[in-house]
Amino acid sequence: MHVKRFADTESYEAPNHRGVVGLRLQGFEDGGPENQWIGYSQFLPGGGAGPDATPFEKVYVVLSGEMTVIIDGEETVLGAMDSCTIAPNEMREIVNRSKHTCNMLVVIPYPDGKRPGAA
Repeated sequence: MHVKRFADTESYEAPNHRGVVGLRLQGFEDGGPENQWIGYSQFLPGGGAGPDATPFEKVYVVLSGEMTVIIDGEETVLGAMDSCTIAPNEMREIVNRSKHTCNMLVVIPYPDGKRPGAA
């Protein structure tokens, strides 16, 4: 088992994101997950990401607040404990249109499918 305390998380900058603080909960460390990493994103009102696409899928889980996810011009609002999967190469934009912070877990595979430095 690999335990990482919230107090030990480190922030990270995600490309093409705005109005957000991201913390890496798990991943990119010795003993951590080998196939994916987990981020905790705190989006301020008006914050968001995209539009853009990545070559790997992502899973979003809204813990509190709400997030609008835009795919092909169609908008879906995710509330607390709602989740979605963004397919590889799917163009997406996310926007926090509420007046409250949106707290969200993000599960993303490592770009090459395996943790850097993993055997």
